[in-house]
Amino acid sequence: MTRVTHHEHGADELCAVGTQMYEHALRHGRVSRTDALAAPCLIELGLLHQAVTDPERLEPVAPALALQRRLHASAQRVADERRRELRLTEALTPLLPLGGETALGAEPGIKVLSGLRQINDALTRTVSEARHELLCVQPYKGLIGRPVDVHTESMRRDQVFLTRGGRIRTLYQHTRRHNPLVIIRYEQLVGDVEARTLDEITERLIIADREVAFLPANTDRSLALELRVPALVTYLATTFDRLWALATPMHPRPVSRPTRNGITPRQHAIARLLVEGHTDAVIAERLGMNVRTARVHIAKLAATLGSESRAQLGYLIARSGILDRED
Repeated sequence: MTRVTHHEHGADELCAVGTQMYEHALRHGRVSRTDALAAPCLIELGLLHQAVTDPERLEPVAPALALQRRLHASAQRVADERRRELRLTEALTPLLPLGGETALGAEPGIKVLSGLRQINDALTRTVSEARHELLCVQPYKGLIGRPVDVHTESMRRDQVFLTRGGRIRTLYQHTRRHNPLVIIRYEQLVGDVEARTLDEITERLIIADREVAFLPANTDRSLALELRVPALVTYLATTFDRLWALATPMHPRPVSRPTRNGITPRQHAIARLLVEGHTDAVIAERLGMNVRTARVHIAKLAATLGSESRAQLGYLIARSGILDRED
């Protein structure tokens, strides 16, 4: 019998090894105890049982009988869980009026904000109450496709905070260094405000005084979480500090980053994501550019390495050793 490798799996699953061995047992009426050790799930599922006349032999249980037994056991578990739910309901329902919002599942320190208006109102309120510092991460999606009045409101809110003596630190992707909205922001804001950039950054994040944090709760950012749990906020602030230490200060004038063996830093970042198997769209999003620009960079990288196909490009990147060196 040809063997396949056994792997760990759930208690109610029949793996490829078990299926193969069970089919063999059904055809031949038996299987040796030694062979059965390779598929312990057969005994756990009740598909094999000990032969009466031979202690070294296991015999198959008919599939219909085995299925009936497993379904009965599953139904019993469901019934037991249902009885447990009823007992919990009977015990806790009389206490619901005493618990207020906490009885409905509200989590202290975590609030869900719905809609751009509510999110911005909460941000405005929090920034107006902040005293010392704002830490911000603003990826590509946070700067494109938003109404102009949202940017205007953000600028006004931040300038009031700076005028009160606060400081603002913001992280962007490298590709945002020359974005008009970013340039205008740092030309107009007055006070202790600074920005730095990285190839990749986290999702959008705003932390006020290391006490309150805001982050998206869904992909289109129509929902946000307002966090006031000290352990979570401290963790996010520490993550920001470590990214900030690795980031490059943003200057008013373009900064030329050196190439290595004809590979630019942007192409180096793209190469790293290519060998990880990401699509053009994912690469563009993570590096803060549109898909067309990403494809232009990929084409230039392929030309530099002499690649004629996507598959060959991954091979040549690995062979070139460009990812073995830190920029």
